[in-house]
Amino acid sequence: MKDSDQLRRFLFDGTRVRGEWVRLDASWQAALDRHDYPEPVARLLGESLAAAALLSATIKYSGALTLQVQGSGPLTLLVVQVNAERSLRGMAEWSDEVPDTSLYEMCGDARLVITIESNSTGERFQSVVSVGKGSLAEALDSYFKQSEQLQTRLWLATNKQYSTGLLLQEMPETEKETGSEEHSWEHLVHLAETVTAQELLELPMTDVLYRLYHQEQVRLFEPEPVSFRCSCSRTRVAESLRSLGQEEMTELIEEQGVVSIDCGFCKQHYELDQVDIAQLFAPGATHGSSGTTH
Repeated sequence: MKDSDQLRRFLFDGTRVRGEWVRLDASWQAALDRHDYPEPVARLLGESLAAAALLSATIKYSGALTLQVQGSGPLTLLVVQVNAERSLRGMAEWSDEVPDTSLYEMCGDARLVITIESNSTGERFQSVVSVGKGSLAEALDSYFKQSEQLQTRLWLATNKQYSTGLLLQEMPETEKETGSEEHSWEHLVHLAETVTAQELLELPMTDVLYRLYHQEQVRLFEPEPVSFRCSCSRTRVAESLRSLGQEEMTELIEEQGVVSIDCGFCKQHYELDQVDIAQLFAPGATHGSSGTTH
């Protein structure tokens, strides 16, 4: 499909409402190919990747946005990250059999954590909301209401081929709000409520917008590419191990002979032996040149 792996922004002229749409294809397949996820876990991961892409377009930042679900149920952890260039990665951890039912039964009493990190300033902002007993989209609606104080609605859909999402958001007012503006938000959300998962997954974005809003004045912006890309590297792995301390790493290498690490996102394999560990803690050492990557 020609508009796959793209994010599109749009505005409703004459209102304070903006929208975003995303469809993941190759980027979604890249995330799936690296893990053998049960179907319920894969579906939630797909929704989370689409949601993270949409969230990344609602804020201005030069860094990383992380969406994390921490639960007490069979699905214990889900993490999705996206940067300002719309590069995505994601992973999930689970134990036992994950029920193909509600999000609550999958995750139990879970919380949704949104973290925004700035590369330029080093600042880190974090918001936490309860997942509750609704869907991921409903939990994200609560996040925006609580943390951003903006009316926001999301619709998410995933199958084995695509992961898609639609977002509507009422922009901050610059003038005194009028009754007509409030009516516009309710009207546009009401129309969006009629969209089906099948339409989101199978129709081109312009067709979806036309079906929903052919009587509205919609201004559509140029597409932005979305891709799967992991930010792991030997340097990052080395720095992570270095933070554990020389004594602990020396004991570990004496016990095991080699330290093996797999990236939880992309499954890239890294190995460090006794020589690598010695170099890791040598004065003035650099950490990206030695060791083995498979």
